[in-house]
Amino acid sequence: MTIQSSLPPTPPGLLTLTDWAALPEDASVRTELQEGVLIVSPRPMKAHQRVARDLTIALATQLPESWEVLPEVDVVLRTDYPPTVRIPDLVVVPVSAREHLRATDVVVVIEIISPGSAGLDKVMKRHEYAQARIPHYWMVHPDRSITTLRLGGDGIYEETSAPKTGLCVIDEPFRFEIDLTRV
Repeated sequence: MTIQSSLPPTPPGLLTLTDWAALPEDASVRTELQEGVLIVSPRPMKAHQRVARDLTIALATQLPESWEVLPEVDVVLRTDYPPTVRIPDLVVVPVSAREHLRATDVVVVIEIISPGSAGLDKVMKRHEYAQARIPHYWMVHPDRSITTLRLGGDGIYEETSAPKTGLCVIDEPFRFEIDLTRV
């Protein structure tokens, strides 16, 4: 399958945040910026989107009023040159967070692991999110288990428990219950 993108040619060299922000929107692909390099990937598949939808609904109904869950929103992880901008599957932020999210606005970042993204999500993004000091990182695996991580004082994520399956209760940074067999 060929995906036609309307993205124009990018400037030579590494991009700045200004270059990235000037790119036109293209709903057919996801565009992220990794240390100044434009990364273009296909949109998530239907099964991935279902999990994202179900998690969004479950979180939205259980979060305290001052928090919200947002799917597929740009988050600037690194502003200095060369910058990094990621589009996590879901983020939990204060309702009062700025319109253009920075890592400092995000309390939980959630990635739904797909066969084509496992290395990126488990290694690269885990490292980037930790460097950006995002306090909590959750990974939802294809077997419908969830791994929850908390940023340690040393700037490295540590698992808060073994991967959870079935009816799952998460206590940090807020209480959240979900039946992963129904996601």
